[in-house]
This record gives sequence, C-alpha cells and structure tokens, in this order.
Amino acid sequence: MKKFVAISLFFVTLFFSSPIFASEVNIYSYRQPFLIEPLTTAFTDKTGIKVNIVYLRKGMIERMKAEGKRSPADVVLTVDISRLSALVEAGLTQQVVSQTLSTNVPEKYRDPAGHWFGLTTRARIIYVSKERVRTGEIKSYEDLADPKWRGKVCTRSGLNAYNLALTSAIIHHHGEDYAKKWLDGFKQNLARKPQGNDRAQVKAIWAGECDLSIGNTYYMGKMLKDPEQADWAKSVNIVFPTFEGGGTHVNVSGIGMAKFSPNKENALALMEFLSSGEAQEIYATANFEYPIAPGTKVDDLVKSWGSFNADNVNLMTIAKLRKKALKLTEIVDFDG
Repeated sequence: MKKFVAISLFFVTLFFSSPIFASEVNIYSYRQPFLIEPLTTAFTDKTGIKVNIVYLRKGMIERMKAEGKRSPADVVLTVDISRLSALVEAGLTQQVVSQTLSTNVPEKYRDPAGHWFGLTTRARIIYVSKERVRTGEIKSYEDLADPKWRGKVCTRSGLNAYNLALTSAIIHHHGEDYAKKWLDGFKQNLARKPQGNDRAQVKAIWAGECDLSIGNTYYMGKMLKDPEQADWAKSVNIVFPTFEGGGTHVNVSGIGMAKFSPNKENALALMEFLSSGEAQEIYATANFEYPIAPGTKVDDLVKSWGSFNADNVNLMTIAKLRKKALKLTEIVDFDG
C-alpha cells in the first residue's frame, strides 16, 4: 500500500510539474470544476497563468497530509467554514498577508491570522409553505424549537456541516445550556427523522409532509433552474430569520494558500483575483450566492428573494464552537 501511495504521488507531482506550463497554479477544490472554470479562464486570460483543478468530493486533508512537502496544491477552495478551519487546524495552510485581500474581504469573513478568506456567502434560511404558513409567523432561529411547530419541521441530519454551524452560532449567542434545550425542542418539532439534503426538505414541504425546513439560499436557485424541482421551489416562501439580538446566519465559500505551495506568487495572484469584485460577481451568479467584496452587485434572481443583515460575528469564532455543537447534537440524539 505504501508503495502504491508513493508511486501515485510521484505521478501526481510529475503531472503538475511538467515544464510545458512554466507559469501555473494548482487548485484543490471541493467545488466542481464547471462552477469555477469561468473564473479560472478569466484569470488565465488576464495573467497568462494556467490553472489546474483537482476536484475532490472528500478527503482533501488526508490527501494533502499524504503528499506532504511534495504536494502540488497551491490554493485550497472549499465551502463551509468548518472545512476551511479544519484545513487550518490540520496545519495545511499558511498565513497570507495581502492588502488587496484585506480590502476586498470584510474582516468577519476572513481568518484573523490570514489563513483563509471568504469569497461568497449564503444565508441559512427557513423555507415555509406558501399554503400553510402565514407571513411573519416564524421570524427567528429560536422559533424552530417553539412547540407550535410540533410535527411540522423537516431537516437534514443535525450532524451535517451546515446544521452544526447553525448550532455553533446558537451556542455563541445563548450558551451551551440553551443550545441543548433548543436542539431538543427542534428535534421534538420534526415531522420525520432527519434525512436527505436541503432540497429534499423543500420537496417534503411540497408533498405536504411538513410546513417548514431550513436550508441554504442557493438551493432555491438550483431548484428553480431544474425542471423536475421547480414546482418544489414554487411551493415555498423564503424567510430570512435572525438570532434574537443578532442577524441572519451565513456561511462562506473560501480559499487559502496551501502550506507547501510550489507556486506562491501565482497562488497569491489567483487569490487576489478571486477576491476581486469582478470575479466574485461571476462566482456568486453561477452559484446563486452573495458576493462579499464592497460595491459588488447581487444577481437579480438572488436579489428577488429579499434582503437580510448578516450576523455580526467572525466565522472563525463559530468554527471554534463546532466540537461543542457536535457533542450537544449527539447528546440529544438529534438524528435518532
């Protein structure tokens, strides 16, 4: 097995270090290539630097650890603050100091130590039935535990990264004791055991199995563009809930520079380009998300869903509470 890994790493390194492309940069991405290719193409056209993309469904940390100092990765691109922070905690990123990145990326959407930078945001919203939930009937994340919704809520696994981030934010705002009670109340309100993805919950609302669910904003765009799912999307309204005394919970897609980047200058050039307003608008429009660079415009479809004020907390603070959120979710047996 060790011999196989060594041979595999040799060929990966050989491929990426080919002299055919003297000026290049290598991305390890949890996002599918077609979602970021418009950006990488624009970057290459502008700089002449070729971009190689390695798409990974999972196992980025394990792969980079196995590759060690021979890793060809220059930039890591992923979704969700927990995955970004996990790369940092694993020691697989390096500090980046850039005035361009600091200007383009608001403080709450970047690592205070400079190891990751957000590119776009998505809100964690509540999808509600147009037929069965009145306007203004649910307003906050705390309301998800209100007994009035007993048997009327659908959600994916509480152990999912997006839900753990929400629970982490509840801990941040209210403390662990409250969060445990909230999780238990939330569980009692479920119409069925947690299952599926965010879109599956909207389908359940459309089918009459529940009245509301939580999900990310961009899934509305994906459903509306899918002929088989458009009716699901049209059966719900979007509510931008807030925390009591806070704002709407958001998460990010983001980037970091790999610890052993062999092309640091190119990596920095790519990171700065991806943080630009031009690139963020392209990226956000393709994925139905919100660009975060000052002065950028939101896609018309996304804008039509309404506006919100994002919770004013650095996402690294939320990421640090993930272990506590996981423990509480397991204690209440949320998925059971």
